[in-house]
Amino acid sequence: MDEAGRGCLAGPVVAAAVILPGETVFESQFRDSKRLSPAVRQELEKRIKDVALSWSLGLAWPEEIDRINILQATLRAMCRAVGKLRLQPKLVLVDGNQPPSLSIPCQCLPGGDDQVPAISAASILAKVFRDRLMQHLDRRYPGYGFQGHKGYGTKDHVRQLQILGPCPMHRRSFGPVRQLFQERQGWLPGI
Repeated sequence: MDEAGRGCLAGPVVAAAVILPGETVFESQFRDSKRLSPAVRQELEKRIKDVALSWSLGLAWPEEIDRINILQATLRAMCRAVGKLRLQPKLVLVDGNQPPSLSIPCQCLPGGDDQVPAISAASILAKVFRDRLMQHLDRRYPGYGFQGHKGYGTKDHVRQLQILGPCPMHRRSFGPVRQLFQERQGWLPGI
């Protein structure tokens, strides 16, 4: 299991869970999704879905992130992903140092997305799904540039945030968004 979007200013955090067969032919190509080009991630996404015994996604949206904090929201998204698997794993391997609260044993492996093929596969599925979702949100909330920066706190994103103010997809509890939200006394376009 792995997640994507934890450090973003906008959009959901997405967790993916993947159960791979014992051996896959392309395991050597798996690594942390951030180290792969978008084209390679998309090609691997198709291959992962073809060979996986089971895979699923879990999300936590900005409102939930703001209510319970990003760590707790990430752990909930992970629980949702595992809960949607067609097959129940005997052990959940998690990239990171915080296990979700599951009835299944968990093992945390910081940097696991570069070491364990199933975690790498989860990293890829979470990242590709989240990137596509942010492209969709770019059309729904034009002007922020979600398609380009995917919600991360780039200079362009912060500049557009200062011009337009936060939208419903922004995480109000995150520093730059919180400051602008407070300055604008709760103004959100589109609400």
